[in-house]
Amino acid sequence: MIPGGGQPDMQQLLQQAQKMQQDLATAQEELARTEVDGQAGGGLVKATVTGSGELRALVIDPKAVDPEDTETLADLVVAAVQAANENAQTLQQQKLGPLAQGLGGGGIPGLPF
Repeated sequence: MIPGGGQPDMQQLLQQAQKMQQDLATAQEELARTEVDGQAGGGLVKATVTGSGELRALVIDPKAVDPEDTETLADLVVAAVQAANENAQTLQQQKLGPLAQGLGGGGIPGLPF
């Protein structure tokens, strides 16, 4: 039986929302600490980003450096960073997806999800 004549227990709802927000914050902190890689040109260029998308490292194999063709190198760098960011987005969906669904899927009004 639901107390209050069928009304949900607001205290319980608030506690659930608070826990979900804490879980979300914990997951976001974990993402910021987790690093993922992306590469291009068969590994000639490698980019490392955090799970939240911050570029942390870029490694360029000397074989990728041709002073006469810097455009290809630039393309490889962009492709490696994009691949790393795609991997970061996948990680975000794995970590945050269930939490965001919990916040927005049955909805507590006023929450940003």
